[in-house]
Amino acid sequence: MIDKIRLAEDLELSRIVYGMWRMGDDPDTSPAHVEAKIEACLAQSITTMDQADIYGGYEAEELLGAALKAAPALKDKIEIVTKCDIVAPAGRYSDARVKYYDTSRAHILASVDHSLRLMDIDKIDLLLVHRPDPMMDADETGAALDEVVASGKVRHVGVSNFKLHDWNLLQSSMDTPLVTNQIEVSLMHHMPFTNGDIAYLQERRVPPMAWSPLAGGELFRNKPVMDALGAVAKAQGVDETAVAVAWLLAHPARIIPVMGTNNLNRIKAFSDAAKVEMDRQTWFELYTAALGNEVP
Repeated sequence: MIDKIRLAEDLELSRIVYGMWRMGDDPDTSPAHVEAKIEACLAQSITTMDQADIYGGYEAEELLGAALKAAPALKDKIEIVTKCDIVAPAGRYSDARVKYYDTSRAHILASVDHSLRLMDIDKIDLLLVHRPDPMMDADETGAALDEVVASGKVRHVGVSNFKLHDWNLLQSSMDTPLVTNQIEVSLMHHMPFTNGDIAYLQERRVPPMAWSPLAGGELFRNKPVMDALGAVAKAQGVDETAVAVAWLLAHPARIIPVMGTNNLNRIKAFSDAAKVEMDRQTWFELYTAALGNEVP
């Protein structure tokens, strides 16, 4: 079973999160099938669902909402994370001339209202600014994030893909604390452990969320890494995916992997990562395989 992790006084997420970015790619997007995925997560104490307005061409939130309308009891069993600020020429923004970021007050407020309506919920547990906006007016954006929290529509706010200077700029204009940064972290994308991204959050006791913890499948195409994962997996009676996720879970920064798949059997195996024993030398064996050489 999967533990909980506290991000704020009134916000706990499951230590592994189900990422719904591929939901629209599933041949079966029926409410019953989406409900089955959520139930498979809940059976392992995975209670947190990760969304974004742009997922599925601005359709994934609505797919989740249809399932929650069909099975409203699920609403009290899950936490919902969603994101805003990416505007792409698709869905409700099909008339956009170019893909861009919008962190204006008007866009944030409208995005929150869209997400609440599409997912058929009263409150977003965690709203993230999806990408750093080079045109961000930090005072306007910060005030808008404070506003959606004060309104009761959003419980807490955070960011995604931000560097420390982006975080500092936005936080300097906010009364509400940012509670996480969802960044790309995996065995194949391990730079955050040495470039300051993880250290910055760890210093502030902020648990990072990790998107693409299996590197979008790249991990499975790297023979040295797969050999190293396979050795641990064989010894502990799990598969390589569980070991790769356990590698993230073992880090003291309290990383929260966001797992995305439409395969029910794979969803049911998410909690295998919690079974893996990962001592320091095992962690470095995997890290060494990913680096392609021993540490200095």
